[in-house]
Amino acid sequence: MSIDAALLRAAQEGGATLRLYRWDPPCLSFGRNESAMSRYDREAIRELGIDTVRRPTGGRAVWHDAEVTYAVAAPSHALGTLSQSYIVIHEMLATAMRRLNVPAVLAQRPSGRAPRPSAGACFGSPAGGEIVVGDRKLIGSAQFRAGGALLQHGSILLQDGQDLVSRVTRGERPPMLATSLETILERPVDFHEVARAVLRAAREHWPGVWREESVLPHIGSGDTFSDTDWTWRR
Repeated sequence: MSIDAALLRAAQEGGATLRLYRWDPPCLSFGRNESAMSRYDREAIRELGIDTVRRPTGGRAVWHDAEVTYAVAAPSHALGTLSQSYIVIHEMLATAMRRLNVPAVLAQRPSGRAPRPSAGACFGSPAGGEIVVGDRKLIGSAQFRAGGALLQHGSILLQDGQDLVSRVTRGERPPMLATSLETILERPVDFHEVARAVLRAAREHWPGVWREESVLPHIGSGDTFSDTDWTWRR
């Protein structure tokens, strides 16, 4: 999360980055403004030995394990308004999924308000514009904007496992409406296979000069995301 936040700062200076990564060890993340203290059972999380972090973006809780995580950081004007950029990024990801023979489409935006941060897990229901197969969400995403730049990141599920969020949720536990590439394709799907498909789709949708590198941005001192008190601040 610290690296994604650093990419947002770089985007405020005019840079644009697509980052693909995975989690080690697995981790439960909360949305930027989610009420984790009231929504999730901290003692149960501790007993299960689960790491937690609070994302720089909004949205609801996600279990990060068997997935490809993507992050897009760019000047806001490059991808349009919040709703426009959400669609632009998801259209690129849907193209990548279809290259894997996954019948992915963008969910229709339902009438009424978007789900509140307290409404349950990210994969509990698809929001308008997110990527679904049938009535199941395959990719969950969230976006944050600051200083004329945007950061959007999300999870492309390789395997099922989002039910863990329900296990540590207080009160009513709505069913997960998630699916995974392994479930859809009925075979194991490798991180690198998906990453290659996403990179190819990104180059097609966003032509220009691309530079691949593994150098991480400078995070700086006083990293907020490693602070447990900040993670559970609300």
